[in-house]
Amino acid sequence: MSDTTVPTIESGPTGEIGRSVSVVSARRRQWGAEKRPEPLSIVHPIPSSRKIALGRLGIVITILAWMSYVVTTIIAELINNPNSGSRFQFEAVSYLIVVTMLTFSALMYLLARQGALYRFRDHERVPRGELDRHFENYAEAITVLVPSYAEEPRVVRGTLWSAALQEFPDLSVVLLVDDPPYPTDPAIIERLDSTRALADDIARALAAPAERFALASAAFQQRMLPAHASLDGELPHLIAEYEAAAAWLEEMAQAELIEDHVDDFFVDSVLMGLASELRLTLLGLESALVQGGSPDRDNILRLYARLTSIFSVKMETFERKMYANLSHEANKAMNLNSYISLMGGRWHRDENAGSIVLRASAYEADDDLVVPDTMYVLTLDADSLLLRDYCLRLVYFLESAGNERVAVTQTPYSSFRGAPTRIERVAGATTDIQHILHQGMTYYGATFWVGANAVIRKRALEDIVEVESVGGFEIRTYIQDRTVIEDTESSVDLGTHGWTLANYPERLSYSATPPDFGALVVQRRRWANGGLLILPKLWNQVTHRRFNRERVLFRELLLRVNYMASIAWSSFGLIFLLAYPYDSRLLSPLVFFAALPYFLAMGSDLRECGHRFSDIFRIYGFNLVLLPVNLAGVLKSMQQAITGEKIPFVRTPKVKDRTAAPALYVVVPYLIVAFSVLTVWRNVDAGNWGNVAFAVLNAVLAAYAIKAYIGLRNSIVDVFLAMLSWLYVAPRKPKQAAPEFLPKEPMDIDWASVLYYGDRRLNRNLRGGSDRRRRATAR
Repeated sequence: MSDTTVPTIESGPTGEIGRSVSVVSARRRQWGAEKRPEPLSIVHPIPSSRKIALGRLGIVITILAWMSYVVTTIIAELINNPNSGSRFQFEAVSYLIVVTMLTFSALMYLLARQGALYRFRDHERVPRGELDRHFENYAEAITVLVPSYAEEPRVVRGTLWSAALQEFPDLSVVLLVDDPPYPTDPAIIERLDSTRALADDIARALAAPAERFALASAAFQQRMLPAHASLDGELPHLIAEYEAAAAWLEEMAQAELIEDHVDDFFVDSVLMGLASELRLTLLGLESALVQGGSPDRDNILRLYARLTSIFSVKMETFERKMYANLSHEANKAMNLNSYISLMGGRWHRDENAGSIVLRASAYEADDDLVVPDTMYVLTLDADSLLLRDYCLRLVYFLESAGNERVAVTQTPYSSFRGAPTRIERVAGATTDIQHILHQGMTYYGATFWVGANAVIRKRALEDIVEVESVGGFEIRTYIQDRTVIEDTESSVDLGTHGWTLANYPERLSYSATPPDFGALVVQRRRWANGGLLILPKLWNQVTHRRFNRERVLFRELLLRVNYMASIAWSSFGLIFLLAYPYDSRLLSPLVFFAALPYFLAMGSDLRECGHRFSDIFRIYGFNLVLLPVNLAGVLKSMQQAITGEKIPFVRTPKVKDRTAAPALYVVVPYLIVAFSVLTVWRNVDAGNWGNVAFAVLNAVLAAYAIKAYIGLRNSIVDVFLAMLSWLYVAPRKPKQAAPEFLPKEPMDIDWASVLYYGDRRLNRNLRGGSDRRRRATAR
């Protein structure tokens, strides 16, 4: 966290100012990193009729090419070679399955992309005046929940500021700190104290402008009490307030320390973006003053209310691990569930034997924990940033006609621009592609909740809540934590209860991308885990909807299945293509033509998002080195299906230093290159030139990906560290004497623990001494 001092409202300069910042501790930029620092437009460009037509053509070509391949190659070879033997028949069938699965995933990409093009073509942005009118005298509230576990305070600080500056009439921001509450490491204590102080720091910084604009609004209303009060002289007052608000934000932006491209985005797009919008309004007001015009009384009141809502926010910090009756499961879902279960209640802190239990208050007390209930909940990852009108536009969307059964809406996050490393740039490119695909899935009614940010209708969560008793305490689960992709499973649960989900077709949220291979391994292994486990739930949902005579479109089902299972079949399919020496008779140019529309469309989308068309090859190499990571996630899903044990949630590290990757994920990409080279050598001798071309492509792109995304030196270091961890044996701890079960002296008894816990702690810690106790009792 920086030592930036937020300027007081009185000290802001007038007019536009330049930004003078200090750049410290920046990550060294690599060759091939992203050069474009400015973010993409909030509103997607309207696709041309030609682009939409080419998208349709791509879908048709993919289907026709696959069908032609099946008929002219697979079926023809089996008919023309009836005595080819069982091996060739096995190869033909397995190769067809692999090609079909990969072609199906490519087709789903084209289909989702086409839906996104239709949405971008038809989307019209809601005018600012309509938003102001809708939220005039607005009575509902929204609670922003920011779950945080061992995050850097400076990262969390930006997220909290982006939430606090949302233009919403009644806004509460709650930081859900999930770190162990009583650490002993001095460095961890310092970090935790800094994180705990963030909410109060922001509240203090916003207190002065919030008070000023609330008083200005009240003063205007007081002057307007007479029924026929004149608006003469009111415009200069309003202009002065907007000038002060914009200047305050500009001064804060000027004082910020810029350590990386995320900080740069925070300053330029969050702080200065809001300041620019206020100055745009200021320009309109000044023009009206010069021209002798003026907004009417209601519009002026709305403009005052806008300033008040920007700077008025309730900031809180909550730590569930402080309380014994809340779940301590180590995942984000239960962190959110713990707070949501308290909403709408007044809770008394009951301390027993060193444990604090929250109990519903029968009588009001000053030290009670009061958790207001709100109609909407916004969940926001601690490494994400929102643009200024995220809440306004998404809540307006939920309250628009026809959206009464929409439970969750969001803008799937985009990547921060100006990534200093090659791997962060290419991972960000895949994030921007996913943003487009999620927009298209909404077009076909196949939306999935992506958990980095979302506005949720709390009534929908009440429909899917599951209640159980754990250790005598009631645990309420709204967002499922059975898998580590809790957002996907909750999407299926909401659909089963008749709710829908929708993505808002604008770019209003951004989230961090892992900056190195080790951090990326943690993230992508988590993403690959859980989809297969949720497929049975999807089938139950479809069955339930059809029983209720709801229409379930086949394309929706295909997109949902592809979203949850494509990582599994694509990974296994690629393994087969890389490892098995298929008969060259099964190769055909038609396979290439079936894949060509997919690669051309992706290249076009990358270029539309400010990346390079050639990034399609970099992404292919990127996926090759991530192959063992994806397989590990899929195998973990299978392990959980067999054993029934939850896979522990592992956070994606967001630290400045490089994260070491497990040796397996470093070594396997080298093996892919080596095996591809061996395949080239074998097939050159056999004259299988199709196999040669494919193996050369894999060897070259995988080798490039190793050099660009993992690094030769980093590979050596990670393998060496893994070898050390294998060879290192922790010293054996000396056996401790068995503790006494029954203290001999009353003064030695922790009476509070005895009264509260009974024999629970004794049974937990001293279970092995039961025989000795029985013998002692007999004597």
